[in-house]
Amino acid sequence: MASLLSDYLVTDDTTILLGLIAATVFLLNNLYKPQPLVHPILLGRQSDVARVRHAGESAVYRNYGTGLMGRFPLRPGKDVHILADLIKPDSDASRTLWSTKISNPTLQDRVAAFGTGLLRLGGLEVGESNVLLLLNDCIEFIIADLALASHSIPSFTLSASNLLASVLDSHPPSAIITHASMLPQILELIYDSGEGGRNHTIIVVGEPSPQTMASVASKVNVLRWSDVEREGVRVEKIISPIPKPSDVFTVSFFSSESGHIQGAQLTHENITAGVAAVRALLPLSHAFSQLDTVISAHTLSSAYGRAIAYTAIYEGTSFATLESSKLFHENEYTPQANVTDALSFKAYTIPSPTVAFFKPDHVHTLVPEILKEARKSLLFPFGWRHKLASISEGFMTRESLWDRLVFDAARSKVVGNGAASLRAVIISGGTFAADTVTRARIAFSIPIVNCYSHPLVAGPVLASHALDLQDLAVDGIANAHTGPPSVNVEAKLVGVDDEQVENHGADPVGILMVRGPTVGRLESMERSYVSIPSGEDEGWVGTGLRATAQTNGGV
Repeated sequence: MASLLSDYLVTDDTTILLGLIAATVFLLNNLYKPQPLVHPILLGRQSDVARVRHAGESAVYRNYGTGLMGRFPLRPGKDVHILADLIKPDSDASRTLWSTKISNPTLQDRVAAFGTGLLRLGGLEVGESNVLLLLNDCIEFIIADLALASHSIPSFTLSASNLLASVLDSHPPSAIITHASMLPQILELIYDSGEGGRNHTIIVVGEPSPQTMASVASKVNVLRWSDVEREGVRVEKIISPIPKPSDVFTVSFFSSESGHIQGAQLTHENITAGVAAVRALLPLSHAFSQLDTVISAHTLSSAYGRAIAYTAIYEGTSFATLESSKLFHENEYTPQANVTDALSFKAYTIPSPTVAFFKPDHVHTLVPEILKEARKSLLFPFGWRHKLASISEGFMTRESLWDRLVFDAARSKVVGNGAASLRAVIISGGTFAADTVTRARIAFSIPIVNCYSHPLVAGPVLASHALDLQDLAVDGIANAHTGPPSVNVEAKLVGVDDEQVENHGADPVGILMVRGPTVGRLESMERSYVSIPSGEDEGWVGTGLRATAQTNGGV
């Protein structure tokens, strides 16, 4: 027996060499194995969950970073209290907003000049008048919004162009700010409503045609934007009392799923809290900076789109919106959220984008195009396998060998020069397919955040962790995981089946209710500012979304 064993243990130089090679491979595999970008323990508990719950409801969920006893962030900085404070006075570096290169001091001067000119030529009264903003996303929207807010003149915005007639009928504005191309349509609505005998003030961006100006009635005062701003530059600036953070500065009208027109009353505090929430979408290691360029598919007429835009204003980044964010068009044109629209930022003279706020359909169309180009490489199967293995380990990079050999060229082919600069994609405004999540991470190889937004909330309601690479797809559910509540939102589900939760250990399923400083108030379509109560109140607002609360605290 001993001799047989010794025969098997006979070694030579080849055996020793093979043993050393095997040990080296084992050590290298462990040493160079990618480490997760976030410790798994942090991703296992993304919400702080209350210890008690009411019958028929889930527990209350808060973001783990805020905690159950933590205070919600109300502003991005200690000196920010109202909308005007989002323009940092001590920062004079220029950035590009759409196609206009402008610094903070110049932006403040233009805001002050337009506000003064509007009060003088438009006949508006501080704290009494209101203005309908019928503008596509542009720098004039930002200037008008800030100017009106600084003089406590509420603005009205529409989330869709088909709401115009109803809002004009229920909320006749003191003045309207719009594009010159929209003037004929507005005049027609005024004349058809029988209000042609009432005084109207319309400020137009651009130059209206002589034919349109010839059709203006005597009691309709049409002012050119340039004349209003020039008037404010010429005279001494009018300084109004500083508004309070709790003052309503805008009402954003939207159509509910049932077709009813509703208005979201937003205060200065709602927007400053929304900016704080948008900034928290990216971890500190990937925070916004003045070197960034932000592009957005969300209109400034919505609460969420405004929060994104003012985040860019606060951070000093360049900013532009996509073609699909435009609400008003000269002809019957319906923009589609596709690859062409995702690249429509190239119409503006902005630097290459670094952070993109897309809608799901943008990603649904971009990802297949990138992977289609990548498959043309013979090395694609190897690259796909290695990228997938890294993501399953919680690691992702755009600097790998397989990116250089396979995926970089594919991204550049589809996206162009901006592919190399893009460092984060934030998705909201629809349903993001669960089967696209991992493919998107491979295609982009940058952090992808999936959010849920709502017309009443100036910021994300729910948001996944930027560095959470887990595949949390649930059988039978086509939607991707949207993560825990935002840093200043708390959420709960109502209509929960108590028996399933308590006796069978099922995850709570019900209608999502939210509250927090980013959540606005619902306004009725009556003339007065009346808040529509929401159930037991306590600040809870129903979203109408049916959701499932998962064991890690995400929804």
